Amino acid sequence: MSGRLRKIDVIIVVALIIIAGIFLYKAGYISPLTPEPDIIPPEDIEPPQPLPIPPESLIIPGYMRAVSAKDEGAHFDSLRICREWWYWSAVLDGKDSELDGWTVVVSFNHMAHRDLRGTLKPDLLVVTLHGPNGEEYGGMINKKRGFGIIYPPTLEAKSPGVCLKYEDSWAEGRAPEWHVHAEDKEIDEKHEIIIDLDFFSPSEPLWTLGERAFQKTKSKIANYVYIGCNVTGTINIDGEDFEVKGVGYHEHSWTPNIITRRIVNGWDWFHMTLDNGWNIYFSNYYPFPQFISTMTTRLNPISTLVITTTQGKTLTILDNVNLKITKSNRVFLFVKMPSEFSLEGKPDLLQPILKTYKIKLDIKIEAENTYEKLWKFPTYLGMKVGMSIVSGKITWSDGDGSYEVDLNGVATSWSMRALL
Repeated sequence: MSGRLRKIDVIIVVALIIIAGIFLYKAGYISPLTPEPDIIPPEDIEPPQPLPIPPESLIIPGYMRAVSAKDEGAHFDSLRICREWWYWSAVLDGKDSELDGWTVVVSFNHMAHRDLRGTLKPDLLVVTLHGPNGEEYGGMINKKRGFGIIYPPTLEAKSPGVCLKYEDSWAEGRAPEWHVHAEDKEIDEKHEIIIDLDFFSPSEPLWTLGERAFQKTKSKIANYVYIGCNVTGTINIDGEDFEVKGVGYHEHSWTPNIITRRIVNGWDWFHMTLDNGWNIYFSNYYPFPQFISTMTTRLNPISTLVITTTQGKTLTILDNVNLKITKSNRVFLFVKMPSEFSLEGKPDLLQPILKTYKIKLDIKIEAENTYEKLWKFPTYLGMKVGMSIVSGKITWSDGDGSYEVDLNGVATSWSMRALL
């Protein structure tokens, strides 16, 4: 009897152990045995190769990279200056950005009266927001320019530093930091957007125009750019807040009364944010109407192409530039708005050091998601602002060999075309 009980006890104990094992396995306390992974000796693992860096422009005078608070302020209060623009844009990206892959543009523009002839509304505000899946908010609006206390101008600007106001939109600050607040109000009747962005430039600017070596603020025509700014802030779309960050750009320019639509019939601007962390700035002005010549780039001396791998700290400036418009849409008789570009850049004869490296930039820019504004009779002017896709490569060589880097990214873009 006692021997039989001992067998039953053994069976019960074994059964309890099996049941307990099954329970613990299903509960995750016991894991099945897995073979140990093969350990690769450290010498067999190739470390990632650093990205080659193209040669930089070494001789850039210090006065070409210095901006004062007076430079940042208003200049159109002078009788000589009829046109002045302050422009900010950004490509929003990163894991901490809730609008990853979007682009934003805000611009305050004191236009010459004849720029938008026939409208009597030369104060222009641009507020656009574009997403990678076709999302589009905002646009642009132009309003009357008053004078004095009784009829104040729509766009107000003060000095020193940036101090701008266009109704409920405004921007203020001094280099290297600015805050931009923009509300689309009547610009987009279907949606409401409120933009609050902080721009910080980790580097000095670059003057691209200005006839004075010093005191450029007294120049009649001038332009400077901050490339590769750090951007943070919030964007509210129809009552919902989004925390955003990205890489941006700031530009300020002014021109005199002598510069008219007959002299500048259009432009193309791009600030490109590349996947590898580089930035490219390009601008091209067209002094000839399209119906006179389609070879605008060959006849055009007013263009700027700048590459930076360090958010503007170091620059590679290429002066031999050829921009070809490969696709376009007709907007007026004899006038087409571009939608695709082929951009080639190389050093010219006045850049002998860069020329020894045989550096060449070759990229394609395709308009992806843009807002287009047309002023018809009697103005006949069109603008296109938004997002473009960038792809291509840059090549160069030195004593150690030849290099080729693929370039891909997103650009904020702005094109303008006028019929005389």
